[in-house]
Amino acid sequence: MTDFYREARHLAQVGRYEEAERAARHGLADAPRDGRLLTLLASVLRLRREYAPALATATAAVEAAPHLADAHAERAESLILLIRSKEAVVAAGEAVRLAPLDPSAHLVLARALASTNAHDQARAAAARGLSMAPRSVEALLTVADVERGAGHREAATTAAYGALAIDPENAYGRWLIAMLDAERLQVRSSMRGLREVARDNPARPDLISMTWPIRGVLSGLRRGLAVGVLLVCAFLVVGHWWTHALTFARILAGVLAVVLAGFAVRVLVPAGRLPWRCLPLLPPLMRRANVGGLAAVVVAVAFLASYAISGRWILILPALVMAPLMWGLSWLELLAAGLDDPGYRQAFRDLGGEFREWWQTTKKDLRAAWSDPPPK
Repeated sequence: MTDFYREARHLAQVGRYEEAERAARHGLADAPRDGRLLTLLASVLRLRREYAPALATATAAVEAAPHLADAHAERAESLILLIRSKEAVVAAGEAVRLAPLDPSAHLVLARALASTNAHDQARAAAARGLSMAPRSVEALLTVADVERGAGHREAATTAAYGALAIDPENAYGRWLIAMLDAERLQVRSSMRGLREVARDNPARPDLISMTWPIRGVLSGLRRGLAVGVLLVCAFLVVGHWWTHALTFARILAGVLAVVLAGFAVRVLVPAGRLPWRCLPLLPPLMRRANVGGLAAVVVAVAFLASYAISGRWILILPALVMAPLMWGLSWLELLAAGLDDPGYRQAFRDLGGEFREWWQTTKKDLRAAWSDPPPK
């Protein structure tokens, strides 16, 4: 049994997940309730992005070995990916209770807490894990993730660079630095980092991340457009009583058009051709949402500029319509990103299953109520 566990673990460590799964299942054929093997198999399934089977296997591991902290921690990892954050916190908390001196348990708890937006508690848990293993790449990257989620980019960058100082080839650490650069609008540096990560991992290129300049521009522009167009419309209304407000409306529309176009140029030009090459490779729904958003931006800026030049108030209406359209497309993009993620897909299926169960129960209750004879 130990041989199967050792073999499967070694294969998993070198990324040969299919062979690792086979070795673990061979071992489980002789000992189906071996908690360690079940935990290892759950980990392999999670790394293969088979999140629902991973959770089922981790749950079996907990049932087989309830005092095994690793089984609870692995179950928490799957729950995080399946967007069941509260359950993940409970599972990770049990892992910490069973193994309070294991830094990995504290790190899993930190990630689970971060997924519930409990940032202060997550930072404390990550700090505890790091204090127990100050040279751990996993601990440093967890700290970086938690700090980034809390909005502390400098602390996140420091932790990520600390991890890369120990393991310079760590793909996730390099990706994290690139995304932190993106959040600071250091466009060239970010795209260079993402390009290098993709080159070293050609089998799994992160296309969504590499299109962040396009998606980031759309995110910034829809906010600016919504606020700006509403202000222009407000000046137009005030113009019925104060004629100078019409002049302010035209000036504001011109400034807004320039600012929106300038922001797009500021991000897209340094990004180069890579985001545009990756755009056609996105999931179809996400690609259409982004293309639609870009078209809406062009239309809005054109009509804002036309109104600023001509003063014809009717030209502001198309720009006003583009604002809610862009927000609608942003929700469509989020939905598409969720459908592309195995964890979100499973969460949607679970939600659909719960709704169907609720509807069937409701129908039975209604039928029972209708069939009951009226009281005499």
